[in-house]
Amino acid sequence: MFLTMSVLAGCSIAWGEPKPEVRKPDEELTYRKAGDVELKLEVFRPRGWKPSDSRPAVVFFFGGGWVGGSTTQFHPQATRLAKLGMVAYCADYRVRSRHKTSPFEAVADAKAAVRWIWRNAESQGVDQKRIVSAGGSAGGHLAACCGLVAGHEELRAGEPAFIPAAMVLFNPVIDTSRKGYGHERLKERYREISPVEHVHDGAPSTLIMVGSADTTTPVAGHRLFATRMQKRKRPCQLIISEGQKHGFFNPRGDNKNYWKTLARMEEFLAGLELIVPARD
Repeated sequence: MFLTMSVLAGCSIAWGEPKPEVRKPDEELTYRKAGDVELKLEVFRPRGWKPSDSRPAVVFFFGGGWVGGSTTQFHPQATRLAKLGMVAYCADYRVRSRHKTSPFEAVADAKAAVRWIWRNAESQGVDQKRIVSAGGSAGGHLAACCGLVAGHEELRAGEPAFIPAAMVLFNPVIDTSRKGYGHERLKERYREISPVEHVHDGAPSTLIMVGSADTTTPVAGHRLFATRMQKRKRPCQLIISEGQKHGFFNPRGDNKNYWKTLARMEEFLAGLELIVPARD
């Protein structure tokens, strides 16, 4: 069974709803220079990490419509996955408000970030074959482009195409047509970086979590993506949270949805043997 679709209602998580644990990154590394801009990766390493390790890794891309946003958005999830043994990265990338750039530059930066981790896996204590791309909203779009869209990257001679081991997408921009999000910025080039248009036979295992009441990145696009993954016989879990709006996965309010989506992410990654499920 390659396609899983489910709807989450008001179930409770045994953990309760505490505030998520958040710690500071262990290190900041420059992964790309774009003109006078240095783009950074914030690294969250597991306890006992060594450069000689070969651990699974995840890189998170923040949301903000390719206009703004901050790497701190995914510090809670990065903290959690580092605690479970992954090397977790939060990637900065160029956005319109700070760099006067378009979504195309953002895609190029995201691909450069995952490529940097792949290239430097040995010194980072990372397994090249177990790198996951993840993100929310526009950051989910970038994470999806890393696994689906060809081009928009600088390859060294002899380097193979790189596809992440899996993708974890929180209400991602998956469709950039007029029915989705971002068409007014991409116009006639919208298909070029619209993930739903680029599902292929080697597409990585994907988890998508979206709210049924999301009017920013409409559920119809996610359903279409899941259907196209199914036709290609690619593993895809589409989880629709009843009544939830855009950004519901972020820690806020009573934090219930944060913990629910975190649990789903952990189950997905554990199913791929990328983490050992937590017992807390």
